[in-house]
Amino acid sequence: MQFLAEAEEVSALRSALRGHLGRWGLDELIDTAQLCVSELVSNVITHVGPGTPATLIVSKEGAGLRIEVHDPDTRALPTLRNEGVDSESGRGMDLITAVTDRWGVQLLADMKMTWCELTMTPVTRDHPVSIPGVTRAEALLDLYAEVTRTDELEPSRLSTALAEEAVIDVITDFLHWLRAHGSDEEEVLDRAQQRFDNQSAMTVMS
Repeated sequence: MQFLAEAEEVSALRSALRGHLGRWGLDELIDTAQLCVSELVSNVITHVGPGTPATLIVSKEGAGLRIEVHDPDTRALPTLRNEGVDSESGRGMDLITAVTDRWGVQLLADMKMTWCELTMTPVTRDHPVSIPGVTRAEALLDLYAEVTRTDELEPSRLSTALAEEAVIDVITDFLHWLRAHGSDEEEVLDRAQQRFDNQSAMTVMS
């Protein structure tokens, strides 16, 4: 799919990806693949520029998936910097590293190709039931645990639309994770909402 690197395009790309993966029988990979597309496209928006003409290529490879995003800038290379989820640089590729089997960048004559690969999770004793989002939520938990939190957050260069999509994905995956581990997701949501309300009230009072 050819597209312009704009926040408004992400929803359509994710929707098309979901349809393809459903037809290919790769439902388990839909959530993770959609996150990868969001992060790779946002990387183009942030480091190459909004409105950049780009191409999304998705191919099925055995029991897995390969996702490629092509853009015309061969100078802006994505890097993994381990700077945490609040950093403007490196966060997206931290996530890509956490949820994919491998990723890389290939420079061609007139374009750059950023790619990642995913494989189906085999059913094992540790994962007796294959549930979309559970593996990704666990990877995000590990990544989040390594982040050094600061009181002063730098403003993200990602658009609000992209950020909201990412938040929705993360919440959904954590709900899957809670259910897979026998927790009552509704109770957890209620507790989270109560904590949010309490913290919001304290912020207003201060």
